[in-house]
Amino acid sequence: MSAALWIRRLALAGVLLGLGVVVLGAYVRLTAAGLGCPDWPGCYGHLTPSGAEQSAAAQAAYPDRPLDVGKAWREMVHRYAASTLGLIIVIIVALAIATRRRRIVGLGYALALLSIVVLQGLLGMLTVTWNLKPLIVTAHLLFGLTTVGLLWWLWLSLPGGRREPPIVRHTHPSAAPRRLVLIGLIALSLQIVLGGWTSSNYAAIACPDFPTCQNQWWPQTDYRNAFILWRGLGINYEGGVLDHPARVAIHLTHRIGALVASLALLLAALVALRRRSFTDARPAAIAVLLALALQLTIGISMVLKAFPLSLATAHNAGAALLLLATLTLYRQTAR
Repeated sequence: MSAALWIRRLALAGVLLGLGVVVLGAYVRLTAAGLGCPDWPGCYGHLTPSGAEQSAAAQAAYPDRPLDVGKAWREMVHRYAASTLGLIIVIIVALAIATRRRRIVGLGYALALLSIVVLQGLLGMLTVTWNLKPLIVTAHLLFGLTTVGLLWWLWLSLPGGRREPPIVRHTHPSAAPRRLVLIGLIALSLQIVLGGWTSSNYAAIACPDFPTCQNQWWPQTDYRNAFILWRGLGINYEGGVLDHPARVAIHLTHRIGALVASLALLLAALVALRRRSFTDARPAAIAVLLALALQLTIGISMVLKAFPLSLATAHNAGAALLLLATLTLYRQTAR
């Protein structure tokens, strides 16, 4: 098997595992298990919660954090999955370095991927040691999805064992669809950041109705405190620290961002579908429309059904799928 095919298969495995890590991370956060293990990378100084459960001394070292075995296991399973993803990326980078003369994968691209994984490990540690600081939790989500996106782009870029269709170049190709997709991708990225900020500040339940919020189109908000990025260390953010009006401001901004991102992606996908010169991009455009419909359905249903855990977790998975579909559309319009 060629090195290119190995890297492509590893990239796909990394994408699938990365999606699992994103969903696991959301599940851990939503079940208040983010501090299930108060130290890092182990759990009460042990590799498994079972080892910590059998060690009274390990538990005594954290008297303010009594061991909850269920939460500890959820947190550690997330760490095990993230570590496995890191190992896959290390192997990809090693293969990229070994085959650098053949230029299967750009060395800069591979090193950037490795750097982000190292940064993710650091953010994972700070998430725990800084008591779920919203800025760190949001950055952790953003770079996690960035990792998945980079692996997906790598998978799209490598030959898959069959002859790739030729790139048809037109005399006067239109750049409009690609620019619209890029705008949609930027809007989606900003919306993902807003989603992370909403979740890490426990602002999802601030508006329990839809399309209104608190039965008003514009309830009382506190934007002055809603988006303060740094509040110092030594604060436990589990459960959130913001007053209700600040959480409402965050939630409303997230809804507005969802509207803007949806319109941008809808326009980009429809333009790509209508252009005859972008025939190869049509499946990706349809995928964007389906992923967008799924994500909006999950988001609205989550509010109407009082934020069940299953839908809240699926909302993160929907964001990841929409990101992958948009990246695919961007690559196809570039062709």
